[in-house]
Amino acid sequence: MSFSTVLSAAIRGLYVELVHVEADVSSGLPMFHMVGYLSSEVKEASERVRTAIRNSGIQMPVKKMVVNLAPATVRKKGASFDLPIALAVLASMGIFSGEQLKDTLVIGELSLDGSVKEVAGVLPIVMRAREEGVKRCILPKQNIQEGELVQGIELFGAEHLLEACRYLRGEQKVLAVTGGMRQEVSKENKEDKVDYSDIKGQEAVKRAVEVAVAGGHNLLMVGPPGSGKSMMAKRVTTILPPPSSEESIEITKIYSVLGMVDKEYPLITGRPFRSVHHTVTRSALIGGGMLPVPGEISLAHGGVLFLDELAEFPKPVLEVLRQPLEEKQIRITRSQGNFVFPANFILICAMNPCPCGNYPDYNRCTCTQAQIQQYLGKISQPFLDRIDICAEAPRIQYDALAGKKKQESSAVIRDRVCAARAIQQKRYKDRGILCNSMLGVSELREVCRLGKKEELLMRKAFVSLGLTARTYHKILKVARTIADLDASEKIGENHLKEAIGYRMLDKKYWGR
Repeated sequence: MSFSTVLSAAIRGLYVELVHVEADVSSGLPMFHMVGYLSSEVKEASERVRTAIRNSGIQMPVKKMVVNLAPATVRKKGASFDLPIALAVLASMGIFSGEQLKDTLVIGELSLDGSVKEVAGVLPIVMRAREEGVKRCILPKQNIQEGELVQGIELFGAEHLLEACRYLRGEQKVLAVTGGMRQEVSKENKEDKVDYSDIKGQEAVKRAVEVAVAGGHNLLMVGPPGSGKSMMAKRVTTILPPPSSEESIEITKIYSVLGMVDKEYPLITGRPFRSVHHTVTRSALIGGGMLPVPGEISLAHGGVLFLDELAEFPKPVLEVLRQPLEEKQIRITRSQGNFVFPANFILICAMNPCPCGNYPDYNRCTCTQAQIQQYLGKISQPFLDRIDICAEAPRIQYDALAGKKKQESSAVIRDRVCAARAIQQKRYKDRGILCNSMLGVSELREVCRLGKKEELLMRKAFVSLGLTARTYHKILKVARTIADLDASEKIGENHLKEAIGYRMLDKKYWGR
């Protein structure tokens, strides 16, 4: 009987903290005691571990057993410590040598019969293990494909506690694999996708969507019910350029922490699209909890966050989006520390112009002026300032709906978007800027220089529209994107006019 230690890990937000599971079996009053700042589900591991060991046919000695999860300053939660606790205890009992656990990280939940169940957060844990020089990981077999996304580390997928014991004794050598990104076809690629060719008419709104996607700009669509706003929003991911391998891993890490990856195709190779209902809470949107976990804006990282019926969202919920829309990340402060979650997404919003949806068609609109102002007043000026493009989606006419004119497909639009994004990537190489929407003030002066005609036009628009410094900068960014779509090195007068036109809608409805 002796002391042994097993390396495991705890997830705090998106950060992985290494945890040493220490076990000591010695003479004394029979007990199984666990310490180390544990949550209730980790404390319950003592019963699961003892029962799993007994049901695996291993006789537990009548001894004093103490298990410590270090460091004691980090709170441990979840059931992923079951397997490392069991292996640490078994090593202390002499079932296998503790030396076999050297340079090995272990995670996994145990059933009462000893079978190993899947856990969340495998990808970031294996990545952290590789960074720390760990040579191998013992994981639940259901999580093995997720672990394989990480190169340069040996993996063992265990289905049962006894299987892990045989592996550590050198009796079981099958099922050990070396990690490496090998997934080529994702579940998203196998599914039938929607296409922009399904949408009839609304050419002006389609153009606004294309500009928004090409530069990573936030978009607001205003129009009556049934004008195709939601249809266009749900097709945005079909015209977005595919993520790079680094972006795919970053997106997958977020979904892995929340246990939302597909077990067969764990690597997310498509852009996320998160459609949020207006009953969402602040913590569900930005993330939260005593130990914060990512929210919807982090799940939309690298993709699209869609807010339908924008005016129905509580004003405090919308206001919390202001900071992440500017900084492309969300910071949450708790007594345990500060948590930073990524939030680089395109915000697309859709709303009716009034409660009944028919304003300014007074032949159909039944709302009073006071009702309209109260409805539109739910959207604050600071929030509107963070919207780069405002587009009006008018009611679709019968001729456009019944017409047989062939509409542009998503593939055609995506080619133009990718060409514009390629120009931006070349321009901002080694600057940490992915698209025009991320430009800072100093970069704006360099890449958005205006000629004399354009400068005069911008001056008139600034005064007549009562623009703020933020909206002024956003017009320049949108104009730069429109010029990129035309493959133009300079921002022309026509590019600037179109960009200014995308700021006219908020003046029409909000009059501010």
